[in-house]
Amino acid sequence: MSVFASLVEHLADLLHPLFGATAAAAAIVLFTALVRLLVHPLSRAAARGQKARTALQPRIAELRTKHAGNPEKLRRAVLELHTEEKVSPLSGLLPSLCQLPAFFLLYHLFSSSSISGEDNGLLGHQLFAAPLGDRWTDALADGGLFGAAGLVYLGLFAVVAAVASLNFVRAKRAPLPLPGDGAAGEEVPGLGTITKVMPFLSFFTLVTVAVVPLAAGLYVITSTTWSALERAALYR
Repeated sequence: MSVFASLVEHLADLLHPLFGATAAAAAIVLFTALVRLLVHPLSRAAARGQKARTALQPRIAELRTKHAGNPEKLRRAVLELHTEEKVSPLSGLLPSLCQLPAFFLLYHLFSSSSISGEDNGLLGHQLFAAPLGDRWTDALADGGLFGAAGLVYLGLFAVVAAVASLNFVRAKRAPLPLPGDGAAGEEVPGLGTITKVMPFLSFFTLVTVAVVPLAAGLYVITSTTWSALERAALYR
């Protein structure tokens, strides 16, 4: 974790001439963007998989008719069709899964009072009036909802709500690039439920930002915003 802390510190030093006291927060945003760039090929592959699964819908409809009285045989036939066409029903999850290590690194880094036996200097950095190692409850305890730190969180919540609403509208209009989209979801165990719940998960980001350290919340906000823009470009 000390190596990761050094990376954040170095990025903050580079950005300090532009962002001043908020350089560490800008470094986290930049780090998130770099992670998303690394994951972007997987996102493009997920988009191709989505389009390929959409193209399979007429054949899946035929299988539904053929195996209407045998759900288990229908499920096996759909899975075999995905295998035959080399369409992975799990490809849509890979971009999110690959980001988890980076998120947890930030979470632990800004939740630790010391690193390698020394005080964690990163905890002294702020996003305007809100320390990067604090949570929303700390902001509420120090100044209340409309205090200096509380206003920072209200601004972040507004951004999250706007992005979540955009994702919700897009998800309701067309299934997200996740396994089990369309008719196939009912034949891939459990994935139809995921597809139905997915439009609402964007709003869970509000809860995440409220309960994790602000630095980890910045990662979530940046990544979620990136995802919304990326989906708009890849799934148009």
